[in-house]
Amino acid sequence: MDLRYGMNPHQRARVVDRSAEHIRVLHGSASLINYLDLLNGWQLVAEAQAATGRVAATSFKHVSPAGAALDGELDETLRESWGLGDTGLGSVAAAYIRARDADPRSSYGDMIAVSAPVDDELADLLGGGVSDAIIAACREHRITLARTELRMFHH
Repeated sequence: MDLRYGMNPHQRARVVDRSAEHIRVLHGSASLINYLDLLNGWQLVAEAQAATGRVAATSFKHVSPAGAALDGELDETLRESWGLGDTGLGSVAAAYIRARDADPRSSYGDMIAVSAPVDDELADLLGGGVSDAIIAACREHRITLARTELRMFHH
């Protein structure tokens, strides 16, 4: 897979992986740092879900997690800051909000990883933040690419 650039924009990069378990690009392309963030983010959420049985999400930036969370209840302040009101949220959206809210400033322009498929609820939330890409567990592409400008990958 050709990457947009290497560690720095003036460098070229390519990933060579012939395994069937490699990340599949659904939309866009990644730089080397983006790619490393996606791999690290995916590893974190996959292991968290395997250990807990709950949906996990993380916000990764520059090869470090800016936030990580499991699905769960959102408190009143969090609901208010995201403009959610009293509406119920699914587990993927709740995990995403909890992870992004851990450090919102550091999450700006991040790579998102979620351990479950992206559903319509999460797709709607993704349009409200500034993220570069998302990797999610999925075997079929369930959202329209027009709904978000994010680069999209799946494992």
